[in-house]
Amino acid sequence: MARLPRFAIAGQPQHVILRGNNRTEIFRTDADYRFYREKLQLACDKYGCDIHAYVLMTNHVHLLITPSEEQSLPKAMQMLGRYYVQHYNYSYQRTGTLWEGRYKATLIDTEAYLLTCMRYIELNPVRAGMVSHPSDYPWSSYHQNALGRPDHLVAPHLEYRRLGKTDKERQAAYRQLFKHHISERSVSEIREATNKAWVLGTDRFKRRVQKQLERRVEPEARGGDRKSAQFRRNRG
Repeated sequence: MARLPRFAIAGQPQHVILRGNNRTEIFRTDADYRFYREKLQLACDKYGCDIHAYVLMTNHVHLLITPSEEQSLPKAMQMLGRYYVQHYNYSYQRTGTLWEGRYKATLIDTEAYLLTCMRYIELNPVRAGMVSHPSDYPWSSYHQNALGRPDHLVAPHLEYRRLGKTDKERQAAYRQLFKHHISERSVSEIREATNKAWVLGTDRFKRRVQKQLERRVEPEARGGDRKSAQFRRNRG
């Protein structure tokens, strides 16, 4: 069966995950992280993508990214992947694939999930037990979004800008968000939607996307609608 094309709407943020093949490491040294960041920015500048949050883990990458056109994201990821695989294979005298298939992505409902998804991404090193606080991990957007440390990769989204009137107000308000845990339900929703390539958002948002793209945006309810006559007939 042919793979369905990814959901793509120009100007709508997406949560992207890219993993190393068999969950093996994709970054070994600081030079690897710096090279990836450099080529990520180059690809995003060329194809028109804004990054609002990111984290580079040892064996996978999370991005919250808004493409300016429908094909902006796949083109940027293809360019980035090609550059980085060449760098990695040359540096470590290896051949073959580096990535675990295609990147995974889901459309994000900005009003309901954008700030939660940003926190989810930047808290990855904490959930992995690598650091006790996101500020202790060097390869993420937390330093820009929460602390104001300049990071040319990061383009603040409108929802982030609404946190305050000035940069300092926004950063303080953003730090406050990290004093509250992300619910297990929200974590599960983000993981499931991204890994299975469904849309992440409210029912209203999903209906809008489904109408616009003329595609189902979430899995069908298991067991069918128990109130429907069709279900009762099929049940026998």
